[in-house]
Amino acid sequence: MAMGDRAQGRARPRKAAPTARLPEVRLPPLRPYEGPGPEPDGDYDGLDFTEADLSGRSGRGGRFMDCLIRRCALDETRLSRARFMDCVLDGVRGVGTDLAEATLRDVEVRDARLGGTQLHGAVLDRVLVSGGKIDYLNLREARLKDVTFEGCVLSEADFGGTVLERVVFRDCALRRVDFTAARMTDVDLRAAAELDIARGVERLSGAVVSPAQLLDLAAAFAAHIGVRVEAPFG
Repeated sequence: MAMGDRAQGRARPRKAAPTARLPEVRLPPLRPYEGPGPEPDGDYDGLDFTEADLSGRSGRGGRFMDCLIRRCALDETRLSRARFMDCVLDGVRGVGTDLAEATLRDVEVRDARLGGTQLHGAVLDRVLVSGGKIDYLNLREARLKDVTFEGCVLSEADFGGTVLERVVFRDCALRRVDFTAARMTDVDLRAAAELDIARGVERLSGAVVSPAQLLDLAAAFAAHIGVRVEAPFG
């Protein structure tokens, strides 16, 4: 066999599976937070917000660095354009939390129970969302890089127009998710426990799915390109 023939028959190397860098949060000794709640453009460094009721408060444009926000109520809390760096949000709960255009860098979100959270236009870089349940998460036009969703439930999350780069969904349930106009690079959906795409199945270019997931999505792909699937006669 000629060398060219051998080279032609050689198997191509498989592309490495997408991975996301995890945050490395090492909180320093913290001081307990004793204020009534965050204020617009406030500066919060090295604070422990354990079991604070932040409902209805406005920390718009605030800066949170090396903070622990644990078991806090965040109902209607306004944190748009806030910056969270090297922070842990553990067991937070609330409805209507506003984090529009916020920046989360090196952040862990653990066991959150949230509904209607607004993160549209936000920037997430090296973020781990682990456990918990988030309903109606709005991530429209957000930018996600090195983000891992692990062991959580995302019900009717909206990724419309979102840019996702090195994003991993592991052991989590995606229910009625919307990927309309999303742009993906190295997005790993293979280990998702549930993958139910309501809209935007055609935007999966740049993602990797498992063979079983591909079969589950076949009907949606066929509908998108106008193929009818019917049983044969006879």
